[in-house]
This record gives sequence, structure tokens and C-alpha cells, in this order.
Amino acid sequence: MRGHRFSRFVPTADDRSPFEQVLPLFLELLTHTSGDVDEALDWLRQVDEEHGVFPDGYTLEDFKNDLRKNGIIGDNPGKGGRTEMTGKAERLIRERALEQVFGKLKKTDRGDHGLRRGGTGDEPTGERRPFRFGDSADNIAFSDSIRRAQQRGIDDLDLREEDLEVLETEHQSASATVLMIDISHSMILYGEDRITPAKKVAMALAELIKRRYPKDTLDIVVFGNDAWQVSLKDLPYLQVGPYHTNTVAGLELAMDLLRRRKIRNRRIVMITDGKPSCIKRDGEYYMNSFGLDEVIVGRTLDAAVRARKAGIPITTFMIAQDPYLQRFIERFTEANQGRAFYTGLQGLADMVFRDHTTSRKRS
Repeated sequence: MRGHRFSRFVPTADDRSPFEQVLPLFLELLTHTSGDVDEALDWLRQVDEEHGVFPDGYTLEDFKNDLRKNGIIGDNPGKGGRTEMTGKAERLIRERALEQVFGKLKKTDRGDHGLRRGGTGDEPTGERRPFRFGDSADNIAFSDSIRRAQQRGIDDLDLREEDLEVLETEHQSASATVLMIDISHSMILYGEDRITPAKKVAMALAELIKRRYPKDTLDIVVFGNDAWQVSLKDLPYLQVGPYHTNTVAGLELAMDLLRRRKIRNRRIVMITDGKPSCIKRDGEYYMNSFGLDEVIVGRTLDAAVRARKAGIPITTFMIAQDPYLQRFIERFTEANQGRAFYTGLQGLADMVFRDHTTSRKRS
């Protein structure tokens, strides 16, 4: 009689070293402290006191020594010997963000924005069609073609043109993306940390593009009272400032960066939680934090229209549920003819990932 035999579950021992067991938590704390090693270590100490995260016989001092041995932290003589993250730590944080947000992904050799065209392309789709004049012999599925010829009889194999099947392929194209991140004060208001999930999504998207879509480009822009570009290595250190939200400045910088890219497929992805509350007029800041200021809104909608005319769609991820903010985003999206998603912090990563892969296939 066939069946199943059940036995008591016995958890397997963690075969990782003590250092490897604690490291993921430390990297998570570094993201929350914006790269402040001393603060992250202090948080780690507090967590250990409450929950006992260190394995038996392994101490915080042992962990610090292992961090140094593995080149994850080091002392900066230029800053009074202050302990700082190394480039290796920055890379590990990006890789961790990628695994948390998108899961573990295999690296590929080329970008794969799918353009649904037949004929000679870069990547096979798995679909087959009859051979047509002009098709490359490299794409003929010979096993299937011979199998079709054999159906007429195997004694005298007669391979004809109508037997030939071609493996369908997709052309691949590069895409240029600017990721805009709101670092205004509202990103940490009301006790809700919105900047850390935004940073994680940015780091994961950057690592995803680097691994899976190496033909693509990703530029990162942060915007508060003003807007400026940050590098990939700056992402773990991003902090919210005492800023208003100058969406216009962010969009203008993003469009300027995309104009320099000699790539046809271009887009802006914007992560924000608030309304535009700041612009510059005649070299002076004009700010209004109360409600939706029609002067500021008008300038922001104008920027959305300019992006549309330049062929640059904007995808907005609004991390807020306020109805009046959603109405503004609807006006903004209509002006640009882009897309908008209203999502909480938990769904942000999945939404950005699905939008990125969908946009690439549609390019």
C-alpha cells in the first residue's frame, strides 16, 4: 500500500558561521541609519540585549573584528578615524536589497527589453512558426523540422521547405530611466519611515538593471527644495532633510539627464508621498505647505506636459492615501499621459518591479 509516513519535525542546525548569521541584520540596520556604522552597532547591541541575536560564545566585539577582517568597515583617517562603511559594504547592502525586493536573480549577458517583432532577434521566445524567405538559418529548429519530415516516412527522408520551423526571437533594446526620490521632510512625518523603503527600492532597481539589463542606464535624482543627482554608491546614505517638495526641479533635472542619453526609450519613475510645495521664481524660493497652491501646481503640470512632448512618460508611485493628493496625481498623470500607482510602503517594491518589467516589454 502506497502512502506517506510522517515523523516529528526536527529543525536543522544553522551551518552558517556566527558572523554570517548576524551580518544580514547589521546590513539592515545600516540601511535604516543611512550608513552610520556606530549607530547601527549600537542598535545591534540593543537588539541583542532584548532578543539575543548573537550565538553562544560570540560577542559584539568578535563581530566588529570580523567586520574589519572581511573589509566591511574601516577607519577614515580624514574624519578623525571615524568608522565607516567600505565599498564592499555598499555592494552588500544593494545585493541584500535586491534579494529582499525582487528575489535572487541570475545575471544575464545582455539587456532584454522585449520588442515583439519577428525575425532575427537577440533572445528566443520559445515559440515556433513556419519558415519564411529571408529567415536566418541560425534560427531554424532542425529537430522539429526533421520530425515533421519524418511524418511522411523514415525510409527516405525528404526534408522540404514547408517542413522547416523557425524559433521565434525578440529584438532587445536599451532603456534609459531616471529614478526620482522625494527626500522632503514629509517622508518621515507622523512616525512613519518612508525613506528607507524608497532607498531599498532604488538600490534593488539599480542592482537589477546592473545584473539583468546591462544595456540600460539608470540615473538617480533626489528632490527637496532643489534637486540633484546622486550616484549608486550614495544610495545607502540618503537622508530626509528639512525640505519642501520641489517636484518641478526634480523633473527638469531628470529630463536634462535623459536628453544626454542617446537612447530612444526613456522614462521617469518618481517615488513621492506628498504634494509639490515649492518652486523657484526669479531665483527665489516660493513655498506653500498648506493645501495645493495653484501656482506651484500649475508649474508642476507644465513640467509634466513638457516631458510628454519630449516623449518621456512618467510613472508616479504615490505613497499616500489622501484623496486630494490622489486627485492632484490624476491631473499630473493626465497631463503627462503617464501612469500612477497609489501604494502603501509594503507594496511599493513589487509595484516598481512589475512596472519596470512591463514597461520594458512594451517599449
